[in-house]
Amino acid sequence: MEAIQLPDALPLIETNDLNVFDYRNSQESIKQMVALSQHTFSFLMEGSKEVFSDKAVISIQNTHFLLMKAGHCLMTEKLPHQDADYRSLLFFFSTDALLSFAKKHAIQATTDSPREQVYALQYDDYLESFVKGLLDIGKLAPRIRSKLLTVKFEELLLYLVETNNAHFLDSLLSGKTPHELQHFIQIVEANKLNKLTLKELSFLAHMSLSTFKRTFEKHFQSPPSRWFQEKRLEHAAFLLKYRSMRPSDIFEDIGYETLSNFIHAFKGKFGTTPKQYQNN
Repeated sequence: MEAIQLPDALPLIETNDLNVFDYRNSQESIKQMVALSQHTFSFLMEGSKEVFSDKAVISIQNTHFLLMKAGHCLMTEKLPHQDADYRSLLFFFSTDALLSFAKKHAIQATTDSPREQVYALQYDDYLESFVKGLLDIGKLAPRIRSKLLTVKFEELLLYLVETNNAHFLDSLLSGKTPHELQHFIQIVEANKLNKLTLKELSFLAHMSLSTFKRTFEKHFQSPPSRWFQEKRLEHAAFLLKYRSMRPSDIFEDIGYETLSNFIHAFKGKFGTTPKQYQNN
């Protein structure tokens, strides 16, 4: 599966610092690789969405929406039901537009708040009304649409700063990017229990597959497949011992297609079957 470049791949009428697009899809997408060249509000309207980023996996229903920093992520989009489309209103904005807003309102990034790539925010009555207005603007002629989007962008950020404080803007305003090795380690550790392929992990790390494998073995002193299996078996042991879960309940989540394969791998690492380990 090839990566989608957004907003470049969308049929936008013009390319501006601000763009809005009413996105609909009648087919589900699973872990689609997405390269965002602009920051994006994804106002989820119908369906559900899951995003794998460099630090976390965030899942939302249509009671929430996302603020996503430009960069690489994996997106899963699910339909609300079989006869309905997935729908999300996408509001793209450039770093220049954000910096203009920050300068106008004297907002500066703080140094002590955590840096996140994706934020989940909850709708309220005001924001639901805002999205309806944004949909109407998207239907207007380009010249007036561009002017109104500038006003709506400022309105949205002012409201979110007031209701959520300005911390969520820190990641967007910070010009610092993590060191390549630091970013790589962060992605590996954050996704060690997620069933992502090496190709998906290398995409999140902004690396080629060969570079990812080479960096992995150099840093962790182990091939990726062996390291991830070890971590997932250790997690399985924790679930068996301290959560009293049955082997049949966890083998798929740990990444095994059959229970017998899981039992064989578990015994190879711990010298005992999952059930025996649990009862000791």
